[in-house]
Amino acid sequence: MTSSNQKPPSKSEAPQEPFKRAVAGCMRALSRMPQLEVSYASERPSLIQTGRHKARLPEPARKLDPREAAILRGHADSMALRLTCHNADVHRRLMPQAPAARAVFDAVEQARVEAIGSRRMQGVAANLDAMLDDRFQRARYADIAVRADAPLEDALAMIVRERLTGLKPPKNAQRIVDLWRPWIEERAGADLDKLGATIEDQRGFALSVHRLLTALEMIDEGSLESAPEEEESSTDEPDEGDAGQAEDGAEEQAGDARQMEKSDASMEAMEESEMDAEDAPTGEFEDEAEFSDSEQAGDPRRPPSAGRPEQRGHDYKAFTKKFDEIVAAEDLCDSEELERLRSYLDKQLHNLSSIVARLANRLQRRLMAQQSRSWEFDLEEGMLDPSRLPRIIIDPQQPLSFKREKDTDFRDTVVTLLIDNSGSMRGRPITVAATCADILARTLERCGVKVEILGFTTRAWKGGQSREAWLQANKPPSPGRLNDLRHIIYKSADAPWRRARKHLGLMMREGLLKENIDGEALDWAHRRLLARPEQRRILMMISDGAPVDDSTLSVNPGNYLEKHLRFMIEEIEMRSPVELIAIGIGHDVTRYYRRAVTIVDAEELGGAMTEKLAELFSETSEPKRLAPVPRAAGSGRGGAMPPRGLLH
Repeated sequence: MTSSNQKPPSKSEAPQEPFKRAVAGCMRALSRMPQLEVSYASERPSLIQTGRHKARLPEPARKLDPREAAILRGHADSMALRLTCHNADVHRRLMPQAPAARAVFDAVEQARVEAIGSRRMQGVAANLDAMLDDRFQRARYADIAVRADAPLEDALAMIVRERLTGLKPPKNAQRIVDLWRPWIEERAGADLDKLGATIEDQRGFALSVHRLLTALEMIDEGSLESAPEEEESSTDEPDEGDAGQAEDGAEEQAGDARQMEKSDASMEAMEESEMDAEDAPTGEFEDEAEFSDSEQAGDPRRPPSAGRPEQRGHDYKAFTKKFDEIVAAEDLCDSEELERLRSYLDKQLHNLSSIVARLANRLQRRLMAQQSRSWEFDLEEGMLDPSRLPRIIIDPQQPLSFKREKDTDFRDTVVTLLIDNSGSMRGRPITVAATCADILARTLERCGVKVEILGFTTRAWKGGQSREAWLQANKPPSPGRLNDLRHIIYKSADAPWRRARKHLGLMMREGLLKENIDGEALDWAHRRLLARPEQRRILMMISDGAPVDDSTLSVNPGNYLEKHLRFMIEEIEMRSPVELIAIGIGHDVTRYYRRAVTIVDAEELGGAMTEKLAELFSETSEPKRLAPVPRAAGSGRGGAMPPRGLLH
């Protein structure tokens, strides 16, 4: 009887749970953050450093081979080193403004923090090497044939890593390193040799990277002179803390190393036991993992591309645009089905709707508070001015006086919500996105702001009629995009919300969500905004991943779609009057967009959208100043001014 009151040992625990606990514990020890939240999911690894720190790692397989274990631990070690060896404020203040230089600066800083761990702990070095090799393999960098297609920032990061640690680039990165090494060594070999002296000092290292960028003609010497002056006045304390953190002594590092060794031991023991365990089916997990792999194929984690705009833009093409379509939501299904889908959407998010509605009402109050009532007086028509009535009593010959309220600046604004309709958004993310878009459109309409809601996907999985046409043409090489685009108009800017409300239910339709080609969708939405008469135009992208189309990526370089997306973002951010914002759902969009915010859970979308729109409308509505068009990314001239209200 006594034993019945005791909780029996759990027999249902998955075999990978001990390994997951060991990795999470090791990550907290290495990052020196006992409260770090570590989760596992069949999605991209991500690290959220805003507010409470959260890390998401790939879900390990039930039977984990040593290489997969090393890759997962490499992701964990990379994030932990980022948390303990990197000061975001120092990095942000010293970051160059030119997108090409900024991309290299970000990549080299990540190489620095990973090199610190690699130099101190051999196990960490092996884990990071496995993780990097897997990342470059997914991006198919080994297939790149010409330097124009090889990302400079990744190649330079591997060369810096080699200088700091003595470790050769991973096998799958060797190709891009070989393409860039002669050019880099000729111009900046001496500067690369000096980086090791400042590896423990982030500020000193950043200034050395500025000199490296100057040698590569990616920035001019003026930017190097201004950066340290700004830093001296405001970052003495963080620098000391950063240096102190790097020199905290062998005692804590030894503790970290011991923790890593314990993790390694538990991992080896678990692997031996797993080899004898039965491999029970995991249901939908395998499908999710397979889908995640296809998503990540062209998605190495890196900052905005450093390639030249001319080279990155002109070579993107579609094999044929004959089968693409721009379609209104009501044309994809009949009215009765739209009503049914809308009803289903409302039922799915009954509780969330009230929360988002409260957030939207708060946004409305903030906008209304900005309507400082300004009037024009003594007009011949308009609203009768009662303050002028005494004049008529005194002198009946005086004419009646009228007044008219002046429009506030933000009323002359149009907002486009561009929603990713890819398969990875299926379920909760697309439901939340549709509801938030619906409620915000209604709110902004009350405030006199026009809203357009657009979606983008493809007509087929893994290619459609475009791929068939390519096959019939005997598979010519380098065909470009090989899928049929489907761009959907859920609500046009001039359509009232009440008429477009039911159209958003279309996102719930089974089979609608397929693949996503973000670059062309962004270009489409941007062109629609440029045709609008409003003075201020805002484009908000809502996405949960990088562009993915298996058909296109199977016959083009692995970064083909991503490279075009980066090109389009740079064109809009540097040369267009449109203000571009991005919200990533569980996906770090800050590496693509200058104005961006990343949320972990779709439930946070309503708050993120309302807050960022409120911040934008709180700014002055002066037209965005455009930067001169740079002739080459390496020139260091014509960099964009920082956009207003940078959202990080």
